[in-house]
Amino acid sequence: MNKSLPRLEGARTVLRMATEDDIREIISYYTRNREYLAPFEPRRGKDFYTYSYWYEEIERRSYQFSSDRSLKLFLSKKDNLKKIVGSVNFSNFIRGSFQSCTLGYSLAEAEQGKGYMTEALKVAIAYTFKDLNLHRIMAAYLPHNQRSGKLLKRLGFKVEGYAYDYLSIDDRWEDHVLTSLINPNWQKSN
Repeated sequence: MNKSLPRLEGARTVLRMATEDDIREIISYYTRNREYLAPFEPRRGKDFYTYSYWYEEIERRSYQFSSDRSLKLFLSKKDNLKKIVGSVNFSNFIRGSFQSCTLGYSLAEAEQGKGYMTEALKVAIAYTFKDLNLHRIMAAYLPHNQRSGKLLKRLGFKVEGYAYDYLSIDDRWEDHVLTSLINPNWQKSN
């Protein structure tokens, strides 16, 4: 498995892992979109918006990638690589007989409806299947979040079920629609 840090490029987007140089922009992304993202994400503590939190979080993310536990990327547009407009996270890697992970993502309110997340996820999923050789990617979305449901459907995710009180979102247990995408070219590794 190739463990060099990925830089994934679409026609208009770039996905990459964060470095310490990105901390100011990461905080800016989450601060600009705080109200917009709140109904879709776990409640964030005040430390989430601090330099010290992100300095440690970037170290954690690097370690988790190198130890085959997650891949957490930030999204930028090619016409402004310094500005973060979204995130794509593959987490909870399980190897052995499951070979799966969980997908989560967010996109800036100002960039909604322009196809950036579709493009970025196509590239990221291809990398996760080919380079990381995972067999299944699971994603869950809030039933009222039809934009997310349509995005996953466009990408080929299939609905597998409905989970009651699945995740705590903004400090409330919320139901979720469960979906997955299977790697058609998965190869058993030796």
